[in-house]
Amino acid sequence: MKDAGEKIDPSRKLSDAIRDVKNAFADRDDVVVDMREAHRMRLDLLAAELAPVFADVPADIDNFDFVVSSGLQPRLWIDAVSHVAMGRDRRTYRFLKDTRIGRVVLAESTDMKPVADSVTRYVAERIVERQRMMEGGAEPAVAGMKRAAVAEAEPPLRSPQRGKGWSAFMSGIGLVAAGALVGLAVSVALFWDRIVAMGLSLRP
Repeated sequence: MKDAGEKIDPSRKLSDAIRDVKNAFADRDDVVVDMREAHRMRLDLLAAELAPVFADVPADIDNFDFVVSSGLQPRLWIDAVSHVAMGRDRRTYRFLKDTRIGRVVLAESTDMKPVADSVTRYVAERIVERQRMMEGGAEPAVAGMKRAAVAEAEPPLRSPQRGKGWSAFMSGIGLVAAGALVGLAVSVALFWDRIVAMGLSLRP
């Protein structure tokens, strides 16, 4: 604890300390901004390299994004699950994809060309997969229509409906006859005593 008589150094001021802290924060912010700008600049260069590929994607396919996002770590988004980001060294391009088992690295290089080739291959694979899915869904319907057309074009040698109708008619007659016989047998069994009594009474 300082004595009451001890003098305070007039050169030591809180305002000076606050200014020093602000300068330190500004320097750190400049570093962060510089890193972000450096990342975005490299990603913009990659996007320009891939511009012809992006332009060739059919207009009816809206699965891709092809935008560079801002933020603490800029990213070149290819679609909803894949993007290109810069490594910590600010020079390495990393082509990443999010999957159910985690994030995987599809390509990684300090050279732009192999990463651009990998992105181009990825876009082509997604387009082919979409086309095959659409064609696979339409193929069974077309095949079924063809089979139906062939069946209509080839008339049967005999009419199956007539044969089915005649056999159904005969089956119905057989069931009716069987039912009548069963009913007669039951009636005889139930009224056998009365029949016998009537027979005895009719004798002279």
